[in-house]
Amino acid sequence: MSANPAPVYTVHLRQQHAHLFEVELMLPDPDPNGQELWLPVWIPGSYLVREFARHIVRIDAFSANRRVALSKVAKNRWRTAPCASALQLRWTVHAHDASVRTAFLDSARAFFNPSSLLLAVHGRERDAQLLRIVAPPQQPGWSVATTLSAVDVDAHGFGLYRARDYDALVDHPVLIGDLVRVPLRAHGTAHQIVIDQAARLQLDRTRLRDDLRRICETTIALFEPQLRRAPFSRYAFLTMPMAAGGYGGLEHADSTALICADADLPHPRDAAGRSRGYRQFLGLCSHEYFHAWNVKRIRPAALTPYDLERENPTGLLWLFEGFTSYYDDLLLRRAGILDDAQYLQTLARTIDSALAAPGRQVQSLQQASFDAWIKHYRPDANSPNATTSYYTHGAVFALSLDLTLRSRSDATLDDVMRALWQRHGAAADPGVAEDELPALVREVSGLDLRRMFARHVDGCAELPLRRLLAAFGVRWRHDPPEALAALGLRVDDAQGWVQVRQVLTGSWAQRAGLAPGDLLLAIDDERASVETIRRRHARSRAGDVWRVHLMRDARLLQLEAALGPTPPGPLQLDVAPRAAALALRRRRAWLDG
Repeated sequence: MSANPAPVYTVHLRQQHAHLFEVELMLPDPDPNGQELWLPVWIPGSYLVREFARHIVRIDAFSANRRVALSKVAKNRWRTAPCASALQLRWTVHAHDASVRTAFLDSARAFFNPSSLLLAVHGRERDAQLLRIVAPPQQPGWSVATTLSAVDVDAHGFGLYRARDYDALVDHPVLIGDLVRVPLRAHGTAHQIVIDQAARLQLDRTRLRDDLRRICETTIALFEPQLRRAPFSRYAFLTMPMAAGGYGGLEHADSTALICADADLPHPRDAAGRSRGYRQFLGLCSHEYFHAWNVKRIRPAALTPYDLERENPTGLLWLFEGFTSYYDDLLLRRAGILDDAQYLQTLARTIDSALAAPGRQVQSLQQASFDAWIKHYRPDANSPNATTSYYTHGAVFALSLDLTLRSRSDATLDDVMRALWQRHGAAADPGVAEDELPALVREVSGLDLRRMFARHVDGCAELPLRRLLAAFGVRWRHDPPEALAALGLRVDDAQGWVQVRQVLTGSWAQRAGLAPGDLLLAIDDERASVETIRRRHARSRAGDVWRVHLMRDARLLQLEAALGPTPPGPLQLDVAPRAAALALRRRRAWLDG
């Protein structure tokens, strides 16, 4: 650790209408041979090289009030000429990405992840870092929300903050605007829900506070059933509602950045039950909060430490994202947010989503995790046929593993997560090895499940979900299929015409020769529309031949194929009406935790 003075960043919000953050960096003791600086290319939790440096509009360097030569030496790196005194850098960053991953600035809100805004000082990454946020005079009512340690700030949070090093700095998002804060305590730890632009909303703060407290306390108790102690001194849910709708979150060590639709937040006049949108928002909060343990502290060895300048591939995202996706809704059930029927409906949608992708039979969970950098965040028309989701498919594997442990041993997946926490929760831990989990499961449960991992994580074998759920008194049934799904078609509206977006492997659409981009004109000489397709499908039987006219590359084509057997429709899970006593006891232990 260097004893040199800390780098000091200053962020100004003056150019709101141009969506430009102005950033300054004061470095009292630059490298006398020329100081190098760099910007991350990705942000932990979102596994894609996003090239944040592309948003830097201009950058200049000065020393002793004179300009210092500055050259770009790599796509995300700059180097100054040698200088004998303090170095000052100034740069502007265009920020108009209304997501949780980068930065956004306009007259209504400011938000940034330091990874997309603040250049790291090469050689000084392990030193303490200081960040000053300057209040915009045009918005006297704005305030700052962040879990960075305050050094000297005013009543609105503007002023000086400190991070122990650059990695810690980039792990603290900052939300600035007209903020409403709803405080709560969960097992003695201070938490805060911060909501931007909440003045335009009528918000049931009491319900939101009480529901989030239940979620937080249930999660803390899962990992620390005896001590009931969180691994942080405070936590913040930084929430940005969108009038036009939105959904997303990104985890951090002691906070999360969230996007939701206005309508997803609870209204004082809502009925006693919780709307589906609000339950979805609480599930998002639960997911990101669980990540404070699973991926922020229990980390893959491949991400320990992070290398923020290149891809960090790991084959374990099914564990870190998939298991988190399993627990997010299960913890809502255990917290009393969902009842049994609501939880099983949510679980059915997760299973349906995993089973809807033929790519699950092509790409394993391990491969999906490793290839996240090149495939998951870059979907194309063939993605459903060639890839699987380490989120949903990983959650379904977690369900299968949990039910297997509960059926065949005295252990549960909760015990496995606690063992991971006890073994890998320390900050200095080297991380979870790629092949570690089967041995840990055996240590916790006494079961040798290496074949299960080989078949369903390293391989593409189908999981025995129906049988496993039946042993817990859960009935599995299917509704009639929706026409487009039954035909293997995913479509978009093109000014009133049906345009093919995706064609699924093994479907009627593929047998007929349809391709993404085709514009459907007629089916058996009747104008094509979604309504036409649904009506005709309801009256058709296997073996009927459909003739389709379409436009492709400005050419009129005619294709045809016979309908195949009708595939199963949406999955429905519910409580089996006459389950055996053992199944009932198992289900209660599973859902109640």
